[in-house]
Amino acid sequence: MLDKDDLIVRFAGEGGQGVVTSAEGLAQAATQTGYNAQTFATFPSQILGGPTWTQTRISVNPVLSSGDELDILVCFNEQAYLNHSNSLSPEGVIVYNSAEFELTDNDSAIGIDFDELAKSTGNTRAANMVVIGALAELVSMKQDILDEFVTKKFTRGRSNDQEIIESNIKAMGLGRNEVKQRGISIGQLNPSKKPDYEQVLMNGNLAISLGAMHAGVDFFAGYPISPATPILLFMEKNLPAKGKFVFQVSSEIESITALVGAGFAGAKAMTSTAGPGLSLMSEGLGLAWMAEIPLVVVNVQRGGPATGLPTKTEQSDLMSTMFPAHGDIRLPVIAPGSVEECFHGAVTAVNWAERYQGPVILMSEMALSERNQNMRKPDLSKIPVEKRLVNMDTNGYQRYGQSGVSPMPIPGGPGSYVANGSEHDGIGDTTHLAERHVQMTHRRWNKIKVLEDGDFEAEFTDSAIALVPWGGTKGPAREAFDSLIKSGADIGWLYTMFLNPLPPDMLALLKQKELVIVPELNYQGQFSMVLRSLGVNAISITQYTGLPFKVKDLVERVTEQIESYKQGNK
Repeated sequence: MLDKDDLIVRFAGEGGQGVVTSAEGLAQAATQTGYNAQTFATFPSQILGGPTWTQTRISVNPVLSSGDELDILVCFNEQAYLNHSNSLSPEGVIVYNSAEFELTDNDSAIGIDFDELAKSTGNTRAANMVVIGALAELVSMKQDILDEFVTKKFTRGRSNDQEIIESNIKAMGLGRNEVKQRGISIGQLNPSKKPDYEQVLMNGNLAISLGAMHAGVDFFAGYPISPATPILLFMEKNLPAKGKFVFQVSSEIESITALVGAGFAGAKAMTSTAGPGLSLMSEGLGLAWMAEIPLVVVNVQRGGPATGLPTKTEQSDLMSTMFPAHGDIRLPVIAPGSVEECFHGAVTAVNWAERYQGPVILMSEMALSERNQNMRKPDLSKIPVEKRLVNMDTNGYQRYGQSGVSPMPIPGGPGSYVANGSEHDGIGDTTHLAERHVQMTHRRWNKIKVLEDGDFEAEFTDSAIALVPWGGTKGPAREAFDSLIKSGADIGWLYTMFLNPLPPDMLALLKQKELVIVPELNYQGQFSMVLRSLGVNAISITQYTGLPFKVKDLVERVTEQIESYKQGNK
């Protein structure tokens, strides 16, 4: 039996069997005592049923990816075993639901009747606790960790709280006993390194919602669409207050036009959607760009055009977010790479919209939106919130009469002006003069320069080759990069969540590289296309399976690119 710093568990079965609940419960139990954790979930688009699996990775160190080979595979049915057993490490263990099927020829398999043991506690809903107890025993996790988790989870101020707590603790004990009887272990999980700061466990959608609220969003209009719907639901429940408004609209077109109106009226306005919804917002985004109206659109990417793979992950909306409308438009885009960056990215998106007075796209992705990950609890007192420049001058104010950002009049106040989608003069009146269109085009594009304050990560910048991921690919790419450095590879690291505008110093470094390698989850290599348009010699490592990169695959493919580059330069 070996000590372990890292544990990877996959739960597989059908939707409705507690697959997701088990994964999230294990992560929550671990993070409460100082471990780091990350979950990944993938499921079909039907409401109930269909093959579903989730993965939880627990570590004494920060978790960058959901992991490759499994230490433990939990099978809720036989199909799950057939589909996922090939992902198990040679030393791995299978825990399966013996009420569904039997494995008679596997010495590393433990059959447990999850539901029957749960029933024996008097709590039929405690099957996932039976599973968690079994997993805890496999890695010698102390029972007090689980007791603390259950007590916190089910203390809700109800008369039967204690009864529920005791039944769940009993269920975990029964799971432990089943493993003890088999005498199987995969190694002891080393003690956690509890940080000296408070941590929270949340997913990307929740982090975006909280970040937007901190930034002062006071108007939210949205239409349900996977995987962005939880943001709408959170806002409906938590945002309404005096001076704040949430509305579920009848379409994405209504959503964007409502935001344009709210932004024009002085509100900090936001919506959330996915790729198909963003397409319907095209004209409204063009209007917001032309009239210079602040607003934020959160685009949670999913797989493929049209309906595509609505519950799978992909990074294939970069072009449509950066260039969402006809004409000369290139919108500011922020693409977080972790749950923590989702929070800070949301704050920055709202700040940016107010600062440059125009639409900003915050681009997440399905895997990131559903991922539960521990993060440092933000100190809100240290996270600045910006407000737009407001005109307090008299009527006749020439809002569009100068270059760059100018104070914006608010209806009902001084300095009235016209805001429309036609080319316009200083006060907003329509004009068709060629020279005026040139002036206004320069104004709109020059305003983006006030957003060139994004930070970035840079390591081993002297290398001729750099690895440059974006969005949710950051974690697996970083883990692959660390592995490559340990093996002696000559490669640098550059990363930012600010895709447009790129931080100027980062762009300067990229232009110096002989080769930039971009891992991304799309077919076309969209970010490398953008980088090449900026004068960077970039190529992509692509994947479009609906699943995140595996670290080992990235290591192999990056190594191939490095070797190919070396061969071509001999």
